[in-house]
Amino acid sequence: MGNVIRVSVSEAARLFGVETKTIRRAIKAEQLKYIVVQSRYKINFSSLLEWSQGKTTTKNKLNKSGIGQYVDKWKIKNRLYSPNPKILEDTK
Repeated sequence: MGNVIRVSVSEAARLFGVETKTIRRAIKAEQLKYIVVQSRYKINFSSLLEWSQGKTTTKNKLNKSGIGQYVDKWKIKNRLYSPNPKILEDTK
């Protein structure tokens, strides 16, 4: 499975633009995969992504208040690091 990324409840809430009680409700409803480390939830990031895409309201909050609001700013403009398939074909 490789390296698993886990985040705390507060980190998940900040990243996805929701309240911590929303994350806790999802944990209680067994919608998220998690482990308990020193009496604190550590949530599997991939399960958070799946959960966030399940409801339209959660998806909108991710894009409006969460990490999704920054995606447009991350566009890679340097051709050397661009995943453009045409560039890869030109180098062959």
